[in-house]
Amino acid sequence: MQKTNAARLLDRAKISYELIPYEFDPEDLAAQHVADSLGEDINRVFKTLVLHGAEARDYFVCVVPGNTEVDLKKAAKAHGTKKADLIPMKELLPLTGYIRGGCTAIGMKKPFPVYIHQTALNFDSIYVSAGQRGLQLRLAPADLINYVNATVADLTAN
Repeated sequence: MQKTNAARLLDRAKISYELIPYEFDPEDLAAQHVADSLGEDINRVFKTLVLHGAEARDYFVCVVPGNTEVDLKKAAKAHGTKKADLIPMKELLPLTGYIRGGCTAIGMKKPFPVYIHQTALNFDSIYVSAGQRGLQLRLAPADLINYVNATVADLTAN
């Protein structure tokens, strides 16, 4: 199995993780499909979303459980801006270096502020994309939080 840039960065930082392949379906990039493929609880499979704030070029990242939707008002509040919206899909690759279904907060082209949903702390390990479709990283949430300098917050609709 070939290591992704995200995995190499974690190696360099001496952070323990496991690379876990799964069968991805280009027609179904939903986190539920990932969780089902891994045989894991959807609450442990986190998706990475890129948002922009009220100001131009004010980008930030939210990492939330796969079965939830990011609450834009809560995300804006966590980031300290008036409003937030998901970036258009066509901006994802040029901005982050990652494609939909393979986006991770680890190793983006530029370091953006990262916010991770508080439920990540309920688990000894969580799953996030390894930076490509068909490959997940399993790691301790504290390690991810520390590596990407994330802020833990309530980011989802109740």
